[in-house]
Amino acid sequence: MSDKVDEKLKRREERYDRERRVRIKSSEDLETLEEVFDKRTLLTILKILNIGKLKEITGVLKAGKESRVYHGLDPQGKEVAVKIFLTSSNIFRQGRLKYILGDPRFKDVPHDTRSLVDMWALKEYKNLELAGQAITVPAPIYVEKNVILLEFIGKEGKSAPHLREVPLEAPAAWYKKTLEMLKTLHDKVKLVHGDLSEYNILVPDGYPVFIDFAQAVTMDHPEAKLFLKRDVENLNHYFAGLGVKTRPFEKVFPEIE
Repeated sequence: MSDKVDEKLKRREERYDRERRVRIKSSEDLETLEEVFDKRTLLTILKILNIGKLKEITGVLKAGKESRVYHGLDPQGKEVAVKIFLTSSNIFRQGRLKYILGDPRFKDVPHDTRSLVDMWALKEYKNLELAGQAITVPAPIYVEKNVILLEFIGKEGKSAPHLREVPLEAPAAWYKKTLEMLKTLHDKVKLVHGDLSEYNILVPDGYPVFIDFAQAVTMDHPEAKLFLKRDVENLNHYFAGLGVKTRPFEKVFPEIE
């Protein structure tokens, strides 16, 4: 009887410890939390906690249509970002499949949405590994199913501001720098961001950091040039609004026919 009591107490302590370590301090309502932390995702998070890759999740950083990004701490107390792709999101079938189809690194595209979301998370992880060889991006730490641990870009639980949120004293210099990063990404590792804009460039300590690489493709992708041209046009549109004289795609990438 004593062994059974001890086992119940042990399970209760373990459950309390898990709940303590996933303590979301935010205004998210119960329905939203249940959308993110479905049973499968919760089990994935618990596995990451149990293998010692993560100590706890402490709050929300960013909420999007296809993912949520949370602030967390690793076992050493270092800040990390926890990106969770929503397994219930239809956006992967509607608008994201084109970024996987044609990518030679991902030939066997799954039919079910959950497996597709897992592949999307793995794709971002691999893209960040590759991009990190050329430019400044959040370093990928670990990926498990639809959850990625990333280097936290910010301080004391607050994410660095996005480019669109920062008053630029020398917008022409910023335009030149972001174009240089885009070109370095292409020239050095043959990677195209595919969705670059002022919304996914962070500015910590006055230096640009590109984020959100799940849709990024290599130049082997049949639509790589189209995606690259769109990246340039997005930057041109934003900086032209700040009075910067911009350059057309053909001048930025004259070597691409």
